[in-house]
Amino acid sequence: MSNRKEELKGGRVITDWRPEMEDFWQNGGKQVASRNLWVSIPALLLAFAVWMVWSAVIVNLPEIGFDFDDGQLFWLAALPGLSGATLRIFYSFMVPIFGGRRWTAISTASLLIPALWMGFAVQNPETPFSVFVIIALLCGFGGGNFASSMSNISFFYPAKKQGTALGLNAGLGNLGVSVVQFVVPLVIGFGIFGALGGAPQLTASGKELYLQNAGFVWVPFIVVISLAAWFLMNDIASAKASFKDQAVIFKRKHNWIMCVLYMATFGSFIGFSAAFPMLIKKAFPDVNALQFAFLGPLVGALFRPAGGWIADKLGGARVTFWNYVIMVIAVGAVMYFLPSETREGSFMGYLVSFMVLFITTGIGNGSTFRMIPVIFKNVLEREHPNQVGTEPLFVEIRKESAAVVGFTSAVAAYGAFFIPKMFGSGLGVYGTFIALIAYYLVCIVLTWWYYSRSNAEAPC
Repeated sequence: MSNRKEELKGGRVITDWRPEMEDFWQNGGKQVASRNLWVSIPALLLAFAVWMVWSAVIVNLPEIGFDFDDGQLFWLAALPGLSGATLRIFYSFMVPIFGGRRWTAISTASLLIPALWMGFAVQNPETPFSVFVIIALLCGFGGGNFASSMSNISFFYPAKKQGTALGLNAGLGNLGVSVVQFVVPLVIGFGIFGALGGAPQLTASGKELYLQNAGFVWVPFIVVISLAAWFLMNDIASAKASFKDQAVIFKRKHNWIMCVLYMATFGSFIGFSAAFPMLIKKAFPDVNALQFAFLGPLVGALFRPAGGWIADKLGGARVTFWNYVIMVIAVGAVMYFLPSETREGSFMGYLVSFMVLFITTGIGNGSTFRMIPVIFKNVLEREHPNQVGTEPLFVEIRKESAAVVGFTSAVAAYGAFFIPKMFGSGLGVYGTFIALIAYYLVCIVLTWWYYSRSNAEAPC
């Protein structure tokens, strides 16, 4: 027992990890998993804050002298989504290769690059658009972190508890989107770093803004959490796997189906989060967009753990199915309250409807991730009936489930790019919402056919 306790201390490689075994879980396993989770959460929150920081910055750039048109501003909001989603494809396989502790510390520390560079770039109105494009792409480091973070935490928890654990990790981590949209308008109003932070920028009305604080404010927290990850988290030896070992998921039909389903929930959440400030500004120009924009990501993030918890109790497929139904209704309500040629529209109706839509994206995020470990547990137990209940099969289930969790999050993250670009394209706002309704209807059919109907192929 003393050797067990010694190797379960933070910063050590754990060579014996059997969370599916109740005795192991109650005698040290649960405490270790909780410690890793509670370091992972703030690391992920910072990652989301850096990833989505442009959504709060772009509305201020024209005011301090940057001559960018709406198309360029939407590009800056969308590019972190493109790079973040692409990085997730690679990040989703990194934890079994490098170890969760090492990779979390390194990937969190990498956020310093775009945070610092942004802080310096916005102080010079002569900074070319191409430089901001590079910084926006580097902010994708934060988006990539989600895939490795979720993959890592899934290794620590038994399948029956992954809905709640992954919901907490992702939900509280997703709060970084709301936090950045709430914090940035506050910190750019004064020089919190004194002379070290640089001089303020003047708006056309003569107001002083310290837009550099939008990047600098995260730096001390990134340093602290990177060190915490290095010294307090663990690497799990049994989680080691090469890319070739993990690549089996590309042959799994349910991996691709879950990519489609999770794109509808997380892709919508992150895409709406990136576009929401600009959507408010364009539809209701008299409204201060940043005063309300943080509310959508806030409720979406807070309801994600609830989605995981409810799915643990009622079943992931059932919750996911009805959640998509409500998403369709919510999008219809958002469209109804938009101003048009025949009616003025209602901002409060629009805001409330969008809040319902954000809530459903959060619940769906939690419930779809609850489905994954159950689906792959059933699939692998059917393939290896003689190994059911054995530790080697549990390890294989955790590896495949973790890889699928990471990969589906990578695919879904492209919503952070495509949704803002759809709103800024020829489709326009109405066309984009109609396309999303059609997509959600497809997801309703897929969920019902494969997972929630009686005699479904993979009930979960």
